[in-house]
Amino acid sequence: MCTASNYITDKHYFGRNFDYEISYNERVTITPRNYEFKYRKINDVKSHYAIIGIAAGIDEYPLYYDACNEKGLSIAGLNFEGNAVYNDCENNMINIAPFELIPYILSSASTVFEARKLLGEINLVDINFADELPLSPLHWMLSDNNGKSIVVEPLEDGLKIYDNPVGVLTNNPPFDKQLFTLNNYRNLSNRNPENTFGGSIDLDEYSRGMGAIGLPGDLSSSSRFAKVAFTRANSYSSGDEASCVSQFFHILGSVEQQNGCTFIDDPDLFEYTIYTSCYNTNDGILYYRTYNNSQITAVSLANEDLNSKDLINYLLVNDEQIKFIN
Repeated sequence: MCTASNYITDKHYFGRNFDYEISYNERVTITPRNYEFKYRKINDVKSHYAIIGIAAGIDEYPLYYDACNEKGLSIAGLNFEGNAVYNDCENNMINIAPFELIPYILSSASTVFEARKLLGEINLVDINFADELPLSPLHWMLSDNNGKSIVVEPLEDGLKIYDNPVGVLTNNPPFDKQLFTLNNYRNLSNRNPENTFGGSIDLDEYSRGMGAIGLPGDLSSSSRFAKVAFTRANSYSSGDEASCVSQFFHILGSVEQQNGCTFIDDPDLFEYTIYTSCYNTNDGILYYRTYNNSQITAVSLANEDLNSKDLINYLLVNDEQIKFIN
């Protein structure tokens, strides 16, 4: 399970919590403009937009979980088990394996509008990356510097594309049903409510924050969707970069998963938030935190040779960084 969100101030921020029970040696991977993308069913691409993101630790190919290109278009893939359907190859379609979707879109699209046109020609095909790395059932959230966002879901009746007015995605059920459930929370507010209980009962405001009573606090995907949608919609930060980045991590921190709280039928494993990413898509900066390192670490596209042909990798900083002040 995972949670993705955008956050729009003077700049556009995008990122996700990656919640899982096993780490695949995730790392920051920068794909320069001249790295050759090899595809299974279409022609290889030798030149494209530069991309930065977090990927599995596979040397020969950037298996991105989430990423952003130099034009500010960002994507995250989230678990969609039980609903994602991949197809056989079709003539007159662009046949893309699901693990190729992020590189394919970010290679040439600079906005959600351009990505949407590409998606109209794509058929997601059932091809594993390798025998030991079978396909994950996924859906995707896309967001850009214009504040536009869509959700892409490969369902049994075809590839669905939804406008995303709340800037949030979690897992099941499908996005249109998640969006509808927000109707159940239309009475919530960041202000304390009036007493409308009825009769002449005098009910006290005994605490701040009572306007959000009824907001779910469990870790299910529907509850996380509602919690982040409310938190994001009511978030405030001043205009400086540090404030915006900090607030973004607090938005996703509202639904982070603590190790031990989500049992998965294995006595030694629990689902937890392995990392949280935050992209300043305007400036091409990736910020992240890991479960065992609360300090924010940053990697910038601008500090690399983006005309290279070779992948650039940085291992995630997983050890806690503690600053003593005496």
